[in-house]
Amino acid sequence: MARTCVLLALLFTSTLSRYIPLFDDSESTEAIVASLSAPNHHGAPFPPGSFGSSAGWYYGDDPSSTLVDGLPWLKDKDLCAVLKQSPDAIQCPIVKAKPTKTYGRRSADATDSTATATTTPTPSYTAVFTDLDASIEGSGYITYGLVDTNSDCETFCNTVSNCIFLNSYYDVNGKDESPKLTCSLYSVVHTAAEATNKGGQTEPDGFMDYIANSSGYALVTS
Repeated sequence: MARTCVLLALLFTSTLSRYIPLFDDSESTEAIVASLSAPNHHGAPFPPGSFGSSAGWYYGDDPSSTLVDGLPWLKDKDLCAVLKQSPDAIQCPIVKAKPTKTYGRRSADATDSTATATTTPTPSYTAVFTDLDASIEGSGYITYGLVDTNSDCETFCNTVSNCIFLNSYYDVNGKDESPKLTCSLYSVVHTAAEATNKGGQTEPDGFMDYIANSSGYALVTS
C-alpha cells in the first residue's frame, strides 16, 4: 500500500512538470522550450526542403488540426508565459489592440483642438516575388513553421530577431492540398532566382509533393 502511494505521488509530481495535451506526454516543458531556442533554429534545425526537415512551431487559430498535431502552439497562453522567461527561445507574437486616439486639451483662447494618435508604426513588407511553384533555398535561414495566413507569417517575422525576409507557400505533401501555409524566415533578402525547391519527394501515400503559391516579402526598413 505504501509503495502504491509513493508511485501515485511521483506520477502526480511528474504530471505537474509536463506541458499540456498538445504534446507527447514524455516531453517536458523544459525540453519544449529548449527545442525552440535560437541555436536549434527555434524547433526547425533543418531548412525547408532539406533531408529530415520539419516545421518547428504553429502560429494560428486551429491547434486541433491533424496537420499541426505535436507542434508547439504559439498562441497558447501557458506556453507563451513559459517562453517569455527564456530570452533564447522564440517568443509568441503580441497581438496589439486597435490604437486609440488622444485629444489635446482645449486652451482658453483656442477655437479647436488637434487630434493626435498614440500609435506605434507597424512594420510593413514589400513583395519581392509572388505565386511561384518553388520555395527559397538560400543563406540566412532562421526558422520555419506553419501559419494560417500570410499576415500571420508577417506578424511572426516581426517577433523574431534579425528577420527581414519571409517566404510563405503551400507545401502540398499529400493527395489533399495543405490548408496551412509554410512560413520560413530569413535574415537576408532573397530573390525569385533563389526559389529552387520544387518539392518532388515521394510521400508514404505514393503522392509526390510540390510547392504552390510561393511568395517572398522583404521588410521595409526605411
